[in-house]
Amino acid sequence: MPRAVVADQLGPIDQYSLREHDPGPPGVGQVRLRLKAAGVSFVDVLTAEGGYHVNPPVPFIPGSEFAGIVEAIGTDVAGLSVGQQVAGSSWGGVFAEAATISGRSVRPLPPGLSFEEAAVFPSSYGTVWHSLIDRANLQKGETLLVLGAGGASGYAAVQVGKYLGARVIASASSQSKRALSLNGGADATVDTHAATWRKDVLAANNGKPVDVVFDPVGGSATEPAFRALGWKGRHLIVGFPGGIASLPTNLPLLKGASLIGINLRQFSLSEPARAIANQEAVFALAGQGQLRPALAKLFPLEHFAEAMAEVKSGQLAGRVVLVMS
Repeated sequence: MPRAVVADQLGPIDQYSLREHDPGPPGVGQVRLRLKAAGVSFVDVLTAEGGYHVNPPVPFIPGSEFAGIVEAIGTDVAGLSVGQQVAGSSWGGVFAEAATISGRSVRPLPPGLSFEEAAVFPSSYGTVWHSLIDRANLQKGETLLVLGAGGASGYAAVQVGKYLGARVIASASSQSKRALSLNGGADATVDTHAATWRKDVLAANNGKPVDVVFDPVGGSATEPAFRALGWKGRHLIVGFPGGIASLPTNLPLLKGASLIGINLRQFSLSEPARAIANQEAVFALAGQGQLRPALAKLFPLEHFAEAMAEVKSGQLAGRVVLVMS
């Protein structure tokens, strides 16, 4: 019998346990997967604890990014075959050894990516692609300031920003995260905690304000980052693990700037064709070696609580992955 990480109510990590769980055969439009790896993100932990802005139904199995092998295919699914190696994203359900997933959320594994790498690819890079292209319209030669650049979506934003031809300034809280950002292609880095942060950002962009801010952090980081924008700048609100920020509304007026909310789940539900096209685009770039996630630690599924605690601490540079036996 396959196993899954389950809790009967959302709450602290210690409420979750590894139990026998068979998801059953795939339904219409679904595939059943033998999962090989699952990414662990801050949003996964926040959702599991009941702190996300949308709460899933219970009992709940956490996890939103995965890689595995197709075991069975339901009706009304095209383009997939039994035994195929795949990766994708889901609203929960993948801290498990087996899962039934919507076929629309699954793509063939990009060539050159391991199961572990592919398991942390879809959500982060899909979010960034949607943010920088669909919403910010980031142009070649513009400057992108990435907050939380050592985190899941932040590191992806560094890579995608460089691919699009932007100058990328990475703001991160530790030397190891700043080094990771440089390895990912950042042109310059700044210390998130520096008292001179705003001056450092300005200096990193040759004395000019930035064009786009990618903000998966929130809290006290948001207002100074918005103030770093120039005329017609775009500030992307991607997440708020640092808390929900307050922003004086005169700032967008003075700068002619835009505050843009990013909600990948709602985007996927509202514009499924475009969301699928975005996933195909980033998977193709991964296959070409243009985009590649950075792994920090691998944990066996049995050590899920330790993996989730590591992610919650925010200390690691790179991604945490659960590996199934």
